[in-house]
Amino acid sequence: MSITAPLVKDFMTPNPVVIHPADSVEAAVKLMEEHRISGLPVTDERGKVVGILSEGDLLVRESPLKPPLYITFLGSIIYFDSPAHFHQHMKKTLGMFVQDAMTANPITTHPNALLSEAAQLMLDKRVNRLPVVDEQRQLLGIITRHDLLFALQPQAASVE
Repeated sequence: MSITAPLVKDFMTPNPVVIHPADSVEAAVKLMEEHRISGLPVTDERGKVVGILSEGDLLVRESPLKPPLYITFLGSIIYFDSPAHFHQHMKKTLGMFVQDAMTANPITTHPNALLSEAAQLMLDKRVNRLPVVDEQRQLLGIITRHDLLFALQPQAASVE
């Protein structure tokens, strides 16, 4: 008798609630509240994952804008912080559409990935959810930290 390692497809949520880049941030917030979820995959009209919108992305909108620190030296500007980071923060803060607030090109996983690999990826990349996609980046599901905790329950019960 062989014991197989659990796979992402065994614990992911298939057909998750999604939002589209041109939808309003307000619509996204309503969806998240209605479904009691903390993040949404963002898909294009063909169902391909183009981003992810999380509570963290929405909280950035409420944080104060801080221009990048810089000094001038011999007529040149030397930045201590990335101006690109400031522009991204400004876009998220002022944007009215999902495409403005989302994190583009999110980290994803595949349905046949080991659950332990998905968990390590979440830890390494400091994300709470991974869209599950096929080779064409078509959305198949989503796996969250909550799903990983659920996956551990049978193991914890069998140890006792």
